[in-house]
Amino acid sequence: MLGVSVLHDLDIEPNRQGVRLTGTPRVFVSWVECRRALDGLHPETDAGRARLARWLQARRWIADRSRLELVERVRPVGLPHDHGLHPGPGWARTHVLGDALDLGLGFVDLDPADPDRVVLAPPSALEAAGIDASVLWCHAREELERLGSLAASRLGTDRRGTIRPLGDCDVVTLLGARTLRAAIATASGGLGNVVAPMLRRGWTQLALVDPAFGPAAWEATTPLERGFPRPLLVTRDELVMASAGGRPEDLALRDAVSSVTWDRDVLYR
Repeated sequence: MLGVSVLHDLDIEPNRQGVRLTGTPRVFVSWVECRRALDGLHPETDAGRARLARWLQARRWIADRSRLELVERVRPVGLPHDHGLHPGPGWARTHVLGDALDLGLGFVDLDPADPDRVVLAPPSALEAAGIDASVLWCHAREELERLGSLAASRLGTDRRGTIRPLGDCDVVTLLGARTLRAAIATASGGLGNVVAPMLRRGWTQLALVDPAFGPAAWEATTPLERGFPRPLLVTRDELVMASAGGRPEDLALRDAVSSVTWDRDVLYR
């Protein structure tokens, strides 16, 4: 906790039962909740301290807002279940079929240093504020489906099938919208494909994307900005990550330069 306070500039008052976050109103976080926030990460690691710091900052910022302000700022957030930003057990309100994507609550305009950043909401913070998370999720889910429908309409006019963020939702979050998944699957005859190696960009026309691009882009992206390391199989109701294995980089190296005009409009050929 001392490392969290010093390295992440948090004002805290520890005692035997937990820590108090200074400010008005004061926020008390028990040691049990701190351990739950770590979700298996070692507290003496950089990743553990960063996760605990994000949890405590969210507790502080949510306590600073009224219930009406939180309702106005609620946003849907989607993350791979093993992502570094995932707040841990209890955060996800919906698990998309396929065990690849979790959807939960976040709030915009809470971080004083970055108002546009969506801050993930620890379940305990909402409970302490007396807020029913299920009601907030209804509002967030409606917004997600609206933005998913808009993303689907834009996707239909993009020859390369590029998915871009909309509103306060990144690409990984938009894939949680049934409206967008249905559009992707329908365009491919019922089973679509998506490559989304980073949170803020995805592609659906895999014939125009080198097989090695997705894994390589995922490796080159900073851990907290990563999406899915492998392609996704998409139906109206499911989002499944392709099984690990194969050597897509070998396929790219064996791919000869095309000499015919109709086969030249591909990336990295």
